[in-house]
Amino acid sequence: MENEALEFDIGLGSGADDDAVDIDIDDDLPSTPPLPLPSSTSTPPTQIYLPEGDLLDLEPYESMEFESEEAAKAFYNSYARRVGFSTRVSSSRRSRRDGAIIQRQFVCAKEGFRNLNEKRTKDREIKRPRVITRVGCKASLSVKMQDSGKWVVSGFVRGHNHELVPLDQVHCLRSHRQISGPAKTLIDTLQAAGMGPRRIMSALIKEYGGISKVGFTEVDCRNYMRNNRQKSMEGDIQLLLDYLRQMHNENPNFFYALQGGDDQFTGNVFWSDPRARANYSYFGDTVTFDTTYRSNRYRLPFAPFTGVNHHGQPVLFGCAFLLNETEASFIWLFQTWLTAMSGHHPVSITTDQDAVISSAIMQVFPETRHRFCKWHIFKKCQEKLSYVLLKHPSFEADFHKCVNLTDSIEEFESCWLSLVDRYELWHHEWLQTIYSDRRQWVPVYLRDAFFAEMSITQRSDSMNSYFDGYVNASTNLSHFFKLYEKAIESRNEKEVKADYDTMNTNPVLKTPSPMEKQASGHYTRKLFARFQEELVGTLTFMASKAEDDGESIMYQVAKFGEDHKAYYVKFNVLEMKARCSCQMFEFSGLLCRHVLAVFRVTNVLTLPSHYILKRWTRNAKSNVILEEHPTDVYNGYLESHTVRYNTLRHEAFKFVDEGSKSLDTYNVAMGALQEATTIVALATKIEGRTSVVNRRNRGDMAGNGIRANYTSGNHLGSSGQILSEKDLDKKIQELRDELEHANRKCEVYRANLLSVLKDIEDHKLQLSIKVQSIKISMKDSI
Repeated sequence: MENEALEFDIGLGSGADDDAVDIDIDDDLPSTPPLPLPSSTSTPPTQIYLPEGDLLDLEPYESMEFESEEAAKAFYNSYARRVGFSTRVSSSRRSRRDGAIIQRQFVCAKEGFRNLNEKRTKDREIKRPRVITRVGCKASLSVKMQDSGKWVVSGFVRGHNHELVPLDQVHCLRSHRQISGPAKTLIDTLQAAGMGPRRIMSALIKEYGGISKVGFTEVDCRNYMRNNRQKSMEGDIQLLLDYLRQMHNENPNFFYALQGGDDQFTGNVFWSDPRARANYSYFGDTVTFDTTYRSNRYRLPFAPFTGVNHHGQPVLFGCAFLLNETEASFIWLFQTWLTAMSGHHPVSITTDQDAVISSAIMQVFPETRHRFCKWHIFKKCQEKLSYVLLKHPSFEADFHKCVNLTDSIEEFESCWLSLVDRYELWHHEWLQTIYSDRRQWVPVYLRDAFFAEMSITQRSDSMNSYFDGYVNASTNLSHFFKLYEKAIESRNEKEVKADYDTMNTNPVLKTPSPMEKQASGHYTRKLFARFQEELVGTLTFMASKAEDDGESIMYQVAKFGEDHKAYYVKFNVLEMKARCSCQMFEFSGLLCRHVLAVFRVTNVLTLPSHYILKRWTRNAKSNVILEEHPTDVYNGYLESHTVRYNTLRHEAFKFVDEGSKSLDTYNVAMGALQEATTIVALATKIEGRTSVVNRRNRGDMAGNGIRANYTSGNHLGSSGQILSEKDLDKKIQELRDELEHANRKCEVYRANLLSVLKDIEDHKLQLSIKVQSIKISMKDSI
């Protein structure tokens, strides 16, 4: 009797073990054990023997013969499929002479009872306990080997103590879920094309004409695909290690680390090249940990750390390759990444919504603001609430409006309650989960932290994956590094182009505002365009004084005719600091139109230096520490004049409020105001005369070296006479004017020096751009 041999890696049990073997592929695989460094050896697949001919319709009987143990096992399993139960190997006997197996017993999968071993479960928590399936069924088939080498049935029990499975459900039984050779070929082809297990199963069902004819379930397909990926990764892991070692040998500043080292290598790797580490020193205030690639979208266990540069472009801070995704692995990864970044914690970090990642971040970055990617949650919403979207087409728009367009926590909470009430979603589990996590993804809860995004409601370019367009669903590790290097080169070219545009083109100014001209000389082109948008937007806003507490003034800012939707700006005149209720500056590092509208009505003509973040300027990557002050003398004068103007205006408002309370205070205030007006006019007149005298005196001193004509003992004039009180005051005023002039002269010198340093930095940047351009052109020519 001949038997057909088919490769099959999900068997009934081992054919060479004494003890019973029970394989349950429905359960999740255990945590990935430490991986040895890859070798060329592999384990041969298990062979499954299927009966042919008349045996397909027979019922077992005693003295029935088989050519081999495998043929007997395959026959009993085929019989079980026809009847409606699953089989497994129960026990065996070995020969004392040579240790060969001489007897086997195949039983119903429901034979016996579960062995609840307390010692096995005492010290470990069972997260997903299996359901009880064994009920003590006695159905079995026993075979033993004859001297001739053939196997004969020595015992057969037909009856079962449980219900049998109908024919249309028998493909769900464990021993009958077999992936045939042609099915494996089709799965391999579709997997290489980037299809997931769900879509592959749909194709197989259509190909075979029904799920019962496919012969296995989606769980089996998923496990088979996972095993394929695991084998591929283990085979390619050596390529990864060789690449990293080569890069480190070429440049010692290239950082890489293996979890567990060479001895206990778990398959987790982190690396960061010198440019990525330098980028973090400039733009490491906010970080995105992108785990998109390990999801069903790409199925590549790759996760980069990225940020945002001064052009609003994504920059790379390091990469991880993860085969083991336990909490301990993520803790190791974040600690290793932090070491590579010189131990500097980021202000904020953005990740996908994942409990394991969140726990690791809390332990490694306790002070860092952690945010879930809002757009991943919106994507999950389409999956988790698909039936709601089909039933209520307006739900998605209402959901986005509730999340993105609410301006306060109170407004969001009210809108959310209204949303779940309108669509009757009070008990939806996933919706309740994301609501409990609202402080980590809803914008109104995150605006007080810096995330370097240009808009609170729109998606930032930084959230687009750094490697989009290069790594896709069919990318494997052997091709990954070529695409990885192309992506880095492309990103570098885009940054060079943005640097070039910033240094060699002038933006078109839309207003006569000195603030716009000032910003155009500081910000990069993209950031200036965003600032300009806010500045022009102030033309449609009105700012009116709401209250004054003596130190700060609260302004109400709203569009013309939209007072019901107002923003509130608290402005401290003396410190030149403003804080808006929209919190755009805290979130993005750029001032909002509401603050700029207040600056307009309070005569603030230039941006205070503390509102120009270096990370958004053209000198963001400069190593020379320049003072964050306007370098133009005219701008400096405008700013100092603005401070004086606003201080006097602030005090005058308080004077008017107090003086108008009664007729008596009004009369006193008017008298004081008239006297003050006379004194100010006299001071202005004296200042004009003094400036003329000072210019003459400076000329005489420069020409003849004339010294001061008075001593500290007696107040003498040039003729030796004692000066009067009025002349003494005039002399003191002259000296004060001289001192102020000297200070102004120092300011000019300082401004000129900073301007020279700035020109040097600009020249260095231009040279760097030219060098990069030459390198790129040389690569293209090669």
